[in-house]
Amino acid sequence: MSIHTRVTTTGIYFIIFTCYQWLQLIELVKGYDLVYKWFDILSVNGHTVTRYVIMPNHLHLLLHYVSNGKSLNTMIGNGKRFIAYDIIDRLEFRKEKRLLARLGSDACATDRKRGKKHEVWKYSFDVKQCRTEKFLLQKLNYIHKNPCTGK
Repeated sequence: MSIHTRVTTTGIYFIIFTCYQWLQLIELVKGYDLVYKWFDILSVNGHTVTRYVIMPNHLHLLLHYVSNGKSLNTMIGNGKRFIAYDIIDRLEFRKEKRLLARLGSDACATDRKRGKKHEVWKYSFDVKQCRTEKFLLQKLNYIHKNPCTGK
């Protein structure tokens, strides 16, 4: 389910967020380190990434979120934003002008007014709270098998 409500309850959450139009931006800029840097920030703030898989155009993670004043939505939004800045910097360094123009032209007017210049991520993210062991194991299996299932 795409997230539309504020999540503030401590728990383990299965989270997915995806590059805009499923573009392989993470792979293109070798941005795996950017995700790891965000994981470090989560850890410093008391959260634990228990399992994850970083794919060329999206990532899945099981996150133990601790309610500490910042909603899960804010944390994910901040992570996506800061990773996006670095992805754009790397695209500029690589002189990916056509791709940058595409990502720039797709940023909506409302976001442009707030200073957003490029569309790097799909607007929302998917999140499901893992309330049972059975559900947690199902998501863990999904994470483990995801990189093994080619399309």
